[in-house]
Amino acid sequence: MAGIPMQSIATTDDNVRINMPHQSLSESKNIILQVLSKLRGFAINLLAFFGIKQIYDLKKIHIYSDKILRCMCEYISTLDYEAYDKADVHGAFHNAVENGMVGFISEVIKAFPHLMISVDGNRRSLFLSSIANRQEKVFSLFYGLEASREEFISIVDSSGNTMLHLAAKLSPPSQLARISGAALQMQRELQWYKEVESIMNPSDKRDRNTKNQTPREIFTSDHKDLVVKGEQWMKEAATSCTVVGALIITIMFAAAFTVPGGNVQETGYPVFKDEKSFTVFIVADAISLFSSSTSVLMFLGILTSRYAEEDFLRSLPTKLIIGLSMLFFSIAAMMYPCDFVHVAAISPASGDFCIHIWTRNLQQKNETLVLINGDRLLEAIEYIRFLSERGTEGTSSNNKQRPPCMEVD
Repeated sequence: MAGIPMQSIATTDDNVRINMPHQSLSESKNIILQVLSKLRGFAINLLAFFGIKQIYDLKKIHIYSDKILRCMCEYISTLDYEAYDKADVHGAFHNAVENGMVGFISEVIKAFPHLMISVDGNRRSLFLSSIANRQEKVFSLFYGLEASREEFISIVDSSGNTMLHLAAKLSPPSQLARISGAALQMQRELQWYKEVESIMNPSDKRDRNTKNQTPREIFTSDHKDLVVKGEQWMKEAATSCTVVGALIITIMFAAAFTVPGGNVQETGYPVFKDEKSFTVFIVADAISLFSSSTSVLMFLGILTSRYAEEDFLRSLPTKLIIGLSMLFFSIAAMMYPCDFVHVAAISPASGDFCIHIWTRNLQQKNETLVLINGDRLLEAIEYIRFLSERGTEGTSSNNKQRPPCMEVD
C-alpha cells in the first residue's frame, strides 16, 4: 500500500485504527484526466482539419530557422580567410539565389555586403543568376539596390551573355511546371523577357554573345517547341469550348421560339407574357444566347489566329479569358430557362439523331420526356404544341389524344 494516500479512521476504542485509501478521490482524478486528454486530442484534430496546426508548425520552423541563420552569420564573421573559403560560403549563397531563398539572402547580405560582387563558375553575378533561374523576388531585391543597379545591368557572363540573353533562354523545367498549359507557359516566358528588356539600355538590346546570337534569336530558337505545344493546347481548348458554346446556342435558340405555354391563336402573343417568371425566362434566355454567341466568336478567333510569338503575350490569353468567362456566364444564365424547356441533340453510334425534349408547364409543373428520331422532328414540334395547349386549357384538355408517333418515357 506504499505510495497510496491513507486516511485514519478512529473507532470507539482509541487503541484501534483502520487505514482506508482515498479511492473515490483517485478515481475522480483519473476521470478528469481522461476527459481532458480527449478534449485536447479533439482540439488538435480540429486545428489540423482546418490547417491551423500546419500553419503554426511552419511559422515555428521559420522562427527557428531564422535564429539558426543569425547564429551562422555571427560564427562565419569570426572565421579567417582559409576557414571562410573552406566553408564555401559563396557556393551556398549562389545556391540560395538559384532556389529563390530571399530571407536567407537578405540576412547574409546584411552580415557580408562584399558577397554582392561574387560570381559563380560561369562568371555570372547574383543578379544574372536570378534572371537565368527565373527568381523574380531575388531579381526585385537586387534591382532595388540603387547603388549597384548600373553595375548589374552592364555585366556579362563568360559566354558574353547579357541579362537579356539569359532572359531569352528557356526557363528551367521546375519553373515551367508551376504553370499549367503550354500557352500560359509561353505567356510567362514572354512576360519575363519583356520585363528584363524594359530595364536594358536601348543600345544593348541587340548585343551579340560569343556565338554571334542576339537575345531575340536565342528566344526564338529556344522556344520553338513551346510555341508548337502552345498552339496545339490552345486549339484543343478552343475546339472543346466551341462545341459546348454551340450546343448552348442551339438550346437557347430553340427555347426562345418554343416558349412555355405556347402562343394565343388569335394574337400570336405568348400565353404567359404578363407573368413575372416568364419575363425572367426571356431575359435569362437572351443573356445566355448572346453570351454563348460571344464565347463562340472568341474561340473561333483563337482557332483562326496566326499563333506568332507575340500573340501569346496578350491576344490569345485575352481571347481565352473572355471566351471562358462568357461561356461560364451563359451556363449560369441557362439554368433558369432550362427549368422550363430543355432540348438537347445527341448522336448515337448508329448515326441516327435523337432529340430529348423536356418541358415544364408554368402552372401545373408537368414533366415529360420525348424520345424521337431525327426524321420525326415535325412530330416532336407537334407534341410540344400539344403539351402547351394542355397546359393552357387546364384539365379539359387532358382528354386530348397524344400524337401516336411519340414514344414517351
